[in-house]
Amino acid sequence: MKTYDVKIWGIQVRPEKRKPYVVRWVVSGRTFTESYMQSGQADSRRSELMTAARKGEPFDSETGLPESMHREDQNITWFQHALDYVAAKWRKASSNQRRSIVESMIAVTPALARNMRGAPDDKTLRDALRWAFIQSRPEEDRPEEVQAALRWLHRASLPLTAVTERKTISKALDACASQLDGSEAAPEYYRRRRRIFYNSLRYAVLEERLRGNPLDDQALRSEWKQPNVDDAVDPRAVGNPQQIAQALVTCSYLGRRQGPRFVAFFGCMYYAMMRPAEVSRLRRIDCHLPDSGWGKLILEASTPEVGKDYTNSGDLHDERSLKGRTKKTVRVVPIPPELVALLREHMARFGVAEDGRLFRSESGRPVPKSTYSRLWKKVRTLALTPEQFVTPLMGKPYDLRHAGVTWRLSTGVPAAQVAEWAGHSVEVLQRIYHRCMAGYDEVWIERMDRAREEASGS
Repeated sequence: MKTYDVKIWGIQVRPEKRKPYVVRWVVSGRTFTESYMQSGQADSRRSELMTAARKGEPFDSETGLPESMHREDQNITWFQHALDYVAAKWRKASSNQRRSIVESMIAVTPALARNMRGAPDDKTLRDALRWAFIQSRPEEDRPEEVQAALRWLHRASLPLTAVTERKTISKALDACASQLDGSEAAPEYYRRRRRIFYNSLRYAVLEERLRGNPLDDQALRSEWKQPNVDDAVDPRAVGNPQQIAQALVTCSYLGRRQGPRFVAFFGCMYYAMMRPAEVSRLRRIDCHLPDSGWGKLILEASTPEVGKDYTNSGDLHDERSLKGRTKKTVRVVPIPPELVALLREHMARFGVAEDGRLFRSESGRPVPKSTYSRLWKKVRTLALTPEQFVTPLMGKPYDLRHAGVTWRLSTGVPAAQVAEWAGHSVEVLQRIYHRCMAGYDEVWIERMDRAREEASGS
């Protein structure tokens, strides 16, 4: 109950006590005390109470605190708040969002704990946090070492209000910007973690656990330097059409079934600029494959691999809309005759699943990332020369998508059109691929010369 019946006493000194300086005040006849080791601490606390009383703030008769301090002095740690935040977001979040929230909380939470005796090693602590945050894991199934680590964390976790201190929140931001080994995290991961950390503090404000979001502090923004944000594609990783065609031929000769199963899979990533999750969801009905000439794919959904802990079904993959698009949005991508032929050959040899999907494991499930990643390593080993192999050239399957985008840009297709086909915004396309187009000066000069000659009639 809120009341204005408040009386604040002078500081008492009890020399025989470990904390000799006592702040004492009375709210609606109920006495409250707080003890401090130093007189300055006691003076500061008493001044805070006096200031609130002079401003006319009501005091809470249960906690004895003025309204402003009552919101911030709740007896809750950062760890408990993080648990509440994850639980509040879980039900309505997509599988990918759930994984991002959990990974971000795992990154930040150890940075907001005291260095107390009995601390578990880093791996055990991360495993324990994963058990604590993932809502689908039953509490009764937690191993003993996990339970011990969580008991330690409940004791060691800093109060939630500690994040209002610049030194403390800077530690959390450093954790957002770092990998497990302490090296700098990729810009995409930093931005994602920081966004989720910001939202968790915003949740604290909504729950009246903090008065304001400390990440909105302009002084903090100027003091804490975020890592360089440069997520442009490395042009050394982008293969040219001849190199990729050779890699697809190489893939077709790897084993009797495994390699041939993935030729069209990798072909979709290059010729149609598709993400792996979009290729996994591609169905026969989505493919328009004429007998000759260009075809088209109509993409309406994807099947990202997010992990069994994060899907409602408990499956490794989750079906969702296209990245950055609503459920009813489709993306039409024209595909060259080379991919038309690869898809026709794939369906003739391997058929389609009951639901019409073209690509699946031999058990009928969506293809795990580990499977096609291992296969691509073999392809790369055989398709590249020793000199090329030690470079980043086509280092990951996703580089095929980058190569497909770069090829279209290099042929002069307008960036807005390429962005639409690839499922990007123009701003993102230009930011990611600007380095890949840096070596095409001769191409542009030749085209400008041709235009000049046509204009002059020569």
